[in-house]
Amino acid sequence: MVAAAPVARRSVAAAALTVFVVLTLTSNGYGFDRDELYFAMLHPAWGYVDQPPLVPLLAHALGGSGPWLLRLPASLCAAGSVVVTALTARELGGDARAQAWTAWGYAGTSAVLTFGHVLLTSSADLLLWPLVSLLVIRAELRHRPALWLVAGAVAGAATYNKLLIGWLLAGLALGYLLVGPRDRLRSPWVIGGSALALLLAVPNLAYQIANGWPQLEMGQALADNNADFTRWFMWVFLVVILGPPLVVVWLAGVRELWWRPELRCFVVAFGLVVGLTFGAAAQPHYPAFLMPTLFAAGVVAMVDQLDRGWLWRGLFAANAAVSLVVSLPLLPVGVLARTPIPDMNIVAADSVGWPAYVDQIGAVHDSLPASDGAVVVTSNYGEAGAIAHYRPDVAVYSGQNSLYDQARPADDVTTVVFVGGQFEYAEGLFASCEIRDRLDSGTDVDNEEQGVPVAVCRDPLEPWSNTWPRLRHLD
Repeated sequence: MVAAAPVARRSVAAAALTVFVVLTLTSNGYGFDRDELYFAMLHPAWGYVDQPPLVPLLAHALGGSGPWLLRLPASLCAAGSVVVTALTARELGGDARAQAWTAWGYAGTSAVLTFGHVLLTSSADLLLWPLVSLLVIRAELRHRPALWLVAGAVAGAATYNKLLIGWLLAGLALGYLLVGPRDRLRSPWVIGGSALALLLAVPNLAYQIANGWPQLEMGQALADNNADFTRWFMWVFLVVILGPPLVVVWLAGVRELWWRPELRCFVVAFGLVVGLTFGAAAQPHYPAFLMPTLFAAGVVAMVDQLDRGWLWRGLFAANAAVSLVVSLPLLPVGVLARTPIPDMNIVAADSVGWPAYVDQIGAVHDSLPASDGAVVVTSNYGEAGAIAHYRPDVAVYSGQNSLYDQARPADDVTTVVFVGGQFEYAEGLFASCEIRDRLDSGTDVDNEEQGVPVAVCRDPLEPWSNTWPRLRHLD
């Protein structure tokens, strides 16, 4: 066992602090993301049809104060992921140079800047997956098997953010089984860490069992909607999420980990996560959370090349510059539509226009007599979350995901302001519907809301107990 090099504290801390400062300064940017508005609208609960409780609880607690405070946990996770990735390079034998290259190179990726800019479940995964990986690597290379218990505790805690951490654990177990060292599967420390992870995950598993495994239903719904897109775009995503110039580096990391018998399991784990992402076809970004570990290993393998001349410095700098522009709200919103950024970064597109949209919806609602007792029903959770945030005086409902279970219109409601892409279907559920407006943010940014109708619908043809299930959808 070779002693680890000293931690490059100044370089690593400077990179992490820079990430935190940049993300904090740009937090208010274009506005809330649709998922953030949805999370903040959810009532505190032990679980939801589409996710465990952690991020909705954070959003519910912090969402009323504006994007800056809401996004503080995401910024901290992003900065923390930079530190963990640099420490991974150190554990793999990286000296101060390798740690600095890893910290600054990873800090300038779209993974860090996009998932760190908004509060998503992926924001926590950005930190939790690399942290579990670091603990396993340290347990293996430093002969500190007790760290398996810590890794298990972190993995168990991660299930409160997303059950997807199970893919990483399954990948490591498969790796030990296929390429060794197989005796790890009999280690009391590994078994203890696995048992601890399972024990901590029990409340989440109990919620799933008690509610008929809603995560499986949600995953199938995402696959039904996204499969064709996910199965080709996941390959593009592997190239762009850290940046095209860094592909060579993380591929070198795959080779470096394979050359180390104790760590070959990570190569199998990465292959399994890629395969499951392709097979499940729900979302294309799941492999991204193992890629920091591959990147750190690649930097260690290539550090002498990286340090030679200005080529790699230029490539890393260019990658960071492009990532900054694409991932963060640096361009004025007035010119955003004239760039490819809304097509490249859905977070940017989904953060534009909410106050304007709510003003239009509110104007239609306010034009109706108070005696109508009108409520708003939206096609998606972003629209509902925006109204709940900007017009809390207006009763709003949506049939998408967990909002369907949270509440529905009262049985005596006969007038509805119906918003969004479900309108053509929904108008058949009422005696009459009249389109009063179409949403327009005034920015020309093409997102899911732009151009959709705002209609007044009256007199449901059936009681709401029958009408509401027909508006339910998972996606």
